[in-house]
Amino acid sequence: MLKGHTYKSHRRQRTAALETNGRAVVFAAAFALVLAWNLSAANPPACDSGNGGLELPPGFCALVVADGIGPARHMAVAPNGDIYVGLQANGRKGGVMALRDANGDGRFEIKQKIGQDSVTGVALRNGYLYLAKFHSVERYKMTPDELTPPGPPEIVVSGLPGVEEHGDKGIAFDGQGSLYVNIGAPSNACQPKNRRARVPGQDPCQLLEKQGGIWKFSEDKLGQKQEDGTRVATGLRQMPAIAWHDGALYIAMNNRDQLDTLWPGLFTAKENAERPAEPLYRAETGANFGWPYCFFDYGEKKLLMNPEYGGDGKKADRCAGFTPPIASFPAHWAPVDLMFYSGAQFPEHYKNGIFIAFHGSWNRAPMPQDGYNVTFQPFVDGHPSGSFEVFASGFAGATPPMNPDKAAARADGVAEAPDGSLYISESQHGKIWRVIYRGRK
Repeated sequence: MLKGHTYKSHRRQRTAALETNGRAVVFAAAFALVLAWNLSAANPPACDSGNGGLELPPGFCALVVADGIGPARHMAVAPNGDIYVGLQANGRKGGVMALRDANGDGRFEIKQKIGQDSVTGVALRNGYLYLAKFHSVERYKMTPDELTPPGPPEIVVSGLPGVEEHGDKGIAFDGQGSLYVNIGAPSNACQPKNRRARVPGQDPCQLLEKQGGIWKFSEDKLGQKQEDGTRVATGLRQMPAIAWHDGALYIAMNNRDQLDTLWPGLFTAKENAERPAEPLYRAETGANFGWPYCFFDYGEKKLLMNPEYGGDGKKADRCAGFTPPIASFPAHWAPVDLMFYSGAQFPEHYKNGIFIAFHGSWNRAPMPQDGYNVTFQPFVDGHPSGSFEVFASGFAGATPPMNPDKAAARADGVAEAPDGSLYISESQHGKIWRVIYRGRK
């Protein structure tokens, strides 16, 4: 009896010791990881020759920290420096690529895949990794300082409308328990047969009942459907670039295409290449931004009626009641992601302004394609201030491609590192750059 008791006691002690040692190993690994990141942040790595192909403002430089990870979209960065990158499927399995710099050299040598299917929106929130697919928002419970989750995902929202045209979804959180998801409209201008010459649009546009807007859900309630959410904004075509900031949702939208080929005689190729701006919106609950009835004209800086609804490039009759953008960018640049900069590494000029990743155009021929950049929009006192600035360019290569598939790179994501440097992802080859401010010489 005594021997049995002694054996059990020793076994409990040994088990406790193993558990203690296990916790110590986990703590040591976590401490080493944080130390490695802190060392990297305190002593940023050397930038690549030629900034890895990017052109940047004076005082900035860049290095490629990951490559070949797949068609990279949005990113989320953990406090310990780990990065989670959404991947489009594009004939592959998609999912999220988890990246870790374990040795502190500033580059991500550990790469592990999570999940599958095409993913654009990615976020880390209250111990969960959230990801947005065509038809759902899912989340994984994360273990502190572990790179990948231990179990399968939970389904936050399912059954969302989503097809290959404008099915990509971004996500944002307001910090008060709500999750915001864009649901793009699978259409150019709500024609009954999409992209047909001289075909009027549906009036009213029935797509707007369940698409073409932003929906709000509970971030913690599982098993939600679209009808469990609330539509907070409508009149939007496609807009995975969404972010919550200072009490409001900000949205960069991809505007309509093919004014000239669908409505020959009303619009020239040059007008198509220059007129429909890519707008930046601040969304209040109930906002209607006017798609498909109107488009924001980049040159005129006002809403004009779409030709599918009787517009001729001049009329604005029907557009007076719609909410205009707070800023606008050149036609067909194709915004995919945006973020407000809150770090301390970059100069004060960048504080609280927006970085926008522009994927680049396909619909400017015979003029050269354009976009393929990361642009910065300054903000002062919570409002856009002055003109936008192209912050990072060179993605497309030496000359703008006539076919966007021939571009060297296409910017798709922007995210802030713990030290205030900037990560940029691209979808052609799966590169990620880290942009560092060294100061003016």
